[in-house]
Amino acid sequence: MKRHGHLFERAFSPENLHAAYLDARKNKRATRSCFGFEKRLGAGLAELREQLHAGTYAPLPCNTFRVYEPKPRLIHAPAFRDRVVQHAIYRVIQPIFDAGFIDQSFACRPGKGTHAAADYVQAALRQAPRDSYLLQLDIRKFYYSIDRTILRALIERKIKDARLVEVMMQFAATGDPVGVPIGNLLSQIYALIYLNPLDHYVKRELGVRHYARYVDDFVLIGVSREQALEYRAEIVGFLADRLRLALSKSTIARVTRGSNFVGYRTWAGRRFVRRHALYTFRRAAARDRLESVVSSMGHARRTASRGHMLRTLEKNHANLYRRLPQSLRPIQHLPARRG
Repeated sequence: MKRHGHLFERAFSPENLHAAYLDARKNKRATRSCFGFEKRLGAGLAELREQLHAGTYAPLPCNTFRVYEPKPRLIHAPAFRDRVVQHAIYRVIQPIFDAGFIDQSFACRPGKGTHAAADYVQAALRQAPRDSYLLQLDIRKFYYSIDRTILRALIERKIKDARLVEVMMQFAATGDPVGVPIGNLLSQIYALIYLNPLDHYVKRELGVRHYARYVDDFVLIGVSREQALEYRAEIVGFLADRLRLALSKSTIARVTRGSNFVGYRTWAGRRFVRRHALYTFRRAAARDRLESVVSSMGHARRTASRGHMLRTLEKNHANLYRRLPQSLRPIQHLPARRG
């Protein structure tokens, strides 16, 4: 396996730090921390580069808060200067690691969002024999359970630049012996790196044809019931022995029952958003929150639920319906020309 060196200089060059600042400020320009950094942009970038090259850089304490949807989580929001450093690292390491990920590893990759994952699962359901099964599994408290010693070893398999690895691991640290913080940009790629061995194990050693993973939720499609039971036992052992992880839950069901994956209930011939997504949509519509309604309908854009949403707005929220972007409106077919 090729290991990459001399990445520290690339990541923390003046040009890459400035490009990282531009990445970090996207959707953040209205925040006080971004404004404060921009007021002395040149000096701030120069100070970061000096600290990084001198080995004195350390991230500032994160702003922590809890969110409760879709489930309770503690979020760590880094200071803007530290967002810049993370983006500088990400710009250099993402192509290196992405080349080693399987195509069916979704989340936090360009073109690999929830729609792409749901499309793949639906295509797999269509190809699977109707009497076959799917095995769906979820990892217990994934981000909080990542063993940082194992994570570091996986990073070092690709990166031999010790100085860069040291800075990267600063962003993996938490107050607990294990786990990485949720909310960091680099935590997203750490999750991909950490479960990449699982992906290759399922595809190469178990030989599963139809497999998809989205962060800590993954599904094997088109297997027999006996295979599903065998694969579950093998995966449990692999996670425990190689990655120090455990399953939260697992489901074995016929493919004709569909899959509840990445926010969708998906069958071979149709797809719906989950009930909670419909509840969120109805609540946003009742409060006349156009931005939230548009977001909900974007989530439902390739599902049968989108038509239900449009009918609900047209019937009960006419003013909101008229304000929808044209791209979300139903296509109006012109009457056929006569003669």
